[in-house]
Amino acid sequence: MSPAEAHTRIAELRAEVARHEELYRKHARPEIPDFEFDQLKRTLADLEAQFPQFLAADSPTLTLGDDRTEGFSRAKHRQAMTTLDNTYDETELREFHARLAKLFGNEDLAYSVEPKIDGASISVTYENGKLVRAVTRGDGEEGDDVTVNVKTLANLPHTLRAPEDLTGTPVPTLVEIRGEIFMRFAEFARVNQVQQEAGLEPYANPRNLAAGSLKLLDQTEVKARGLEIVVYGLGACEPEGLVDSQAAWHAALAQWGLPTLEHRRNVRGIEAVVAAIRNLDQLRGTLPYATDGAVVKLDDFALQQRAGYRGEGQSARKLSPRWACAYKFAPERAETKLKAITIQVGRTGVMTPVAELEPVQLAGTTVSRATLHNRDEIARKDIRVGDTVYVEKAGEIIPAVIGVNGAKRTPECVAYVYPDKCPVCGTTAVQVTGEVAIRCPNPDCPAQLTGRLDYVAGRSVLDLEGLGGVVAEKLVATGAVRELFDLFALQAEPLGAMNLGTAEAPRVLGLKNATKIVEAIARARGFDLGRWLLALQIRDVGGATAQDIAAVHGTLAAVAQSEILPKLARLADVTEEMAAVSPRSRLNPPKDEADRVARVARHAALAGEQAELEAMRERTPGAGRIGAEVARHTVNFFASERGRRAVTRLAELGIAPVAARLATAPVHGVFTGKTFVLTGTLPTLSREAASAKIEAAGGKVSGSVSKKTSYVLAGEEAGSKLEKARALGVAIVDEAIFLRMVAAEGIE
Repeated sequence: MSPAEAHTRIAELRAEVARHEELYRKHARPEIPDFEFDQLKRTLADLEAQFPQFLAADSPTLTLGDDRTEGFSRAKHRQAMTTLDNTYDETELREFHARLAKLFGNEDLAYSVEPKIDGASISVTYENGKLVRAVTRGDGEEGDDVTVNVKTLANLPHTLRAPEDLTGTPVPTLVEIRGEIFMRFAEFARVNQVQQEAGLEPYANPRNLAAGSLKLLDQTEVKARGLEIVVYGLGACEPEGLVDSQAAWHAALAQWGLPTLEHRRNVRGIEAVVAAIRNLDQLRGTLPYATDGAVVKLDDFALQQRAGYRGEGQSARKLSPRWACAYKFAPERAETKLKAITIQVGRTGVMTPVAELEPVQLAGTTVSRATLHNRDEIARKDIRVGDTVYVEKAGEIIPAVIGVNGAKRTPECVAYVYPDKCPVCGTTAVQVTGEVAIRCPNPDCPAQLTGRLDYVAGRSVLDLEGLGGVVAEKLVATGAVRELFDLFALQAEPLGAMNLGTAEAPRVLGLKNATKIVEAIARARGFDLGRWLLALQIRDVGGATAQDIAAVHGTLAAVAQSEILPKLARLADVTEEMAAVSPRSRLNPPKDEADRVARVARHAALAGEQAELEAMRERTPGAGRIGAEVARHTVNFFASERGRRAVTRLAELGIAPVAARLATAPVHGVFTGKTFVLTGTLPTLSREAASAKIEAAGGKVSGSVSKKTSYVLAGEEAGSKLEKARALGVAIVDEAIFLRMVAAEGIE
């Protein structure tokens, strides 16, 4: 390559890397996998090394990138946040060790090998043991202050736990603790399902979803996302020298009550490092969260200081430690043939394209179908029927087509023509402004109705065991059910005679099965308001949110005519407009002095309205747990023809659901400050009843066991939660002990 060609190629690569960096850091919407991005950056770095005359100070190979966004105030890190050198190559890992071994004259160096959690970097600061600030990496020197959002994380203590004796590490006067905000696979799948049903582009992986959630302006929406944090790094600390190694640091973090890394290993020598990394690679498929590699660090802090940083003496954002590196696992992908593209129509009408593949082994399973997300993704990746495609598991859960092997494309590979009509009912498809999804707008579409019946049959909704799947399909196909409320007209005998098979191979449901379904439908009449709100399938309203809305309002009529929900939605609009019209906006600064003066006035007016709305939210018990988007969608639902009909039909059927509990001001009782986790089946109490007793006594109920869990209330067939509680030394109680505990509060 000539110097002129190199100069052109370097400019192209810098622009491409910078664009992908921005998509990744600022928007949490990368277009290419991490592996491809790292390869692009490596190619650029190699060219800059070969042609140093073209190296520029602002090259993305010399900077951290920048995750700062509009809407957040900025805060400086007391100690700069650095980045790690990445490698996918075991040889380069050994070279990393060889450099340190030569520097210190010692082959038997001690290392900490940590799983690399795939999340969003964060720095949390504690002063005198109190959480005072949480800041994103930003540009390394300064980040976005996301303290309000981070304080919603259930597993992050707001106060550090002091050591019980003099052998422990004292809580520092000030300490910056570095960590990662992440999301578990189960939560990722749940949020992405809601996202797709809303016609929005799904998140590519849990990391993107965690990073995007962290930057939401509404903290109630952040809290609803189920984010977690894990901590591992040390920034500034006063006084200095409290710990002298990675091992001692992690022990201190655990002692202070912070969530630390699982599966971290202390090892000596490069062979033990390699073995620990290979072990993590084998283990990662069993973990409930995403890991994309391992981080190797010198254990001894004094040796770390001697090894120093690359770029020392330059801007802090250009530093990377010589004493640590990240070994990233190459993504597991398979190559196979795309035989066809079919369209699935979901319960909300979203028409999702699905790749029909030649079966191929991927991550221990046989994959024959994979998501193509939406029409835009097919066009952007130029995916054609007949192509040889690459398949990965998005977030290590959902198989997805991530690209095409262009070298194997043949003239027979044809571009896919996205249907302009619903393949099920033939209705002309639509695309709502602001959505990437194509939808069937016909609410009576058989596919949508089948999906809705499947949903309400779920155990957490109306618990209509036996109604889902093929039974729902046949009820719709025969015209026996044209809307949810037709279920209440079903009778056991005609239902039992329904043919679930074909004319050639009949298979009747049977009277016994039909009777169970009819009895389950009858029981659903008495279910609480939260479950009925779920059954109505209001956009973005999940189980916990439905119960929160119910608890604030009490009755269905109160929800339908709510004065609180529109105000919660308006609060989010006000907050967003305040950021947009701020006279100090960096992204949208005032055009001139007149514009600045107008903005000052508008901003002040909005601030007054915001204060009034926030005061309303604070004085309304439970309102703070309802997100703005959920509030907006609920208001829109009950204002729609479908929502009004639902209220009318329920009244005609004599169904008047009420809340299982009413929201109250914070309760102080025997369980104040205590967190319970429920697992297994209790002898007499339902989970809802047990949860109500806990909350009535001032406690909280969590879905996962951690070091912060106070008690695990265990029944029969308790599973992994009970095992984890035993491993962590969490107190375990049965129903009898639990009832004696709540009796102290006079709770029946």
